[in-house]
Amino acid sequence: MRLHRLEITAFGPFGDTQWVDFDELSAAGLFLLHGPTGAGKTSVLDAVCYALYGAVPGARQSGQGQSLRSDHAAPQVRTEVRLRLSVAGRRLEITRQPPWERPKKNGRPGTTVDKAQSFLREYDVATGTWKDLSRSHQEIGEEITQLLGMSREQFCQVVLLPQGDFARFLRADAEARGKLLGRLFDTQRFAEAEKRLAERRRATEAQVREGDAELLADAHRMQQAAGDGPPPLPELAPGDPGLAESVLTWAAVARSTARERLTVAHCARTAAGSARTTAERRLDEVRERARLQRRFTEARERAALLQERAGAHREAQARMERARKAETVAPALEL
Repeated sequence: MRLHRLEITAFGPFGDTQWVDFDELSAAGLFLLHGPTGAGKTSVLDAVCYALYGAVPGARQSGQGQSLRSDHAAPQVRTEVRLRLSVAGRRLEITRQPPWERPKKNGRPGTTVDKAQSFLREYDVATGTWKDLSRSHQEIGEEITQLLGMSREQFCQVVLLPQGDFARFLRADAEARGKLLGRLFDTQRFAEAEKRLAERRRATEAQVREGDAELLADAHRMQQAAGDGPPPLPELAPGDPGLAESVLTWAAVARSTARERLTVAHCARTAAGSARTTAERRLDEVRERARLQRRFTEARERAALLQERAGAHREAQARMERARKAETVAPALEL
């Protein structure tokens, strides 16, 4: 939204017609609205809000109409606010006239009250003229609210924030401020992104819990296989923070313990192998000695047997010798 020109007649402290050219003021960039107390700074903001929504902000909403009229205005001058602005690519002019208690015409005594009136026009670039759109308070209010994307309360809280209402906005609960800021800054896409991220977070948490369960199952199998060597597992459930780190730390300790036990077992196996080799060598030596001892015993037994049979052998040899001698003389005896 961009304001172009504001005309105020018999409104607030302004008894006659005053105007503010916002295009000229903003030509150099930012501009400051300042002045002494009672100069009409707040009334200018009230006039902008009244032109847009037909009401002023804050506590000044009560008693509108007569209370908006300037005490310095002539009786025959009607209170009026006209605002030209551009919004959503359209150039509009809004005119608001609150209820007006005026003198009766034709010099009759007393006063009468004219109803409040509103006018909405749009500038037609093609023809270069202003085209009437509506004279209905409700239609104009709905059109402006839709174009700005804010209700009067939201506009006063976010854009104007007059007379300490900024503190009220800050003290509003999170839900109210969230709805307001969501409409102002079109945070629906961020809400959708937050929703998708929340869904991804839940899916990731489910995957983490599933992975933690598998990790714990593997750790329990490792513990059963390791026996009484490693320390007990950490008492954590799947999804608990730090479970993976704790289990991995436990696994590192269990692996170190298993390696130490494996080293001890290898050393014991090497020692057992050496002892077995020595025992086998000694066994071979003992077996060889036993074999030699058996042969020696057998030889001694054969020697003893031969010694026992030596006399009979000599007698047999003597008989054989006598037999050979007798055989030589046997033919002579036959003659």
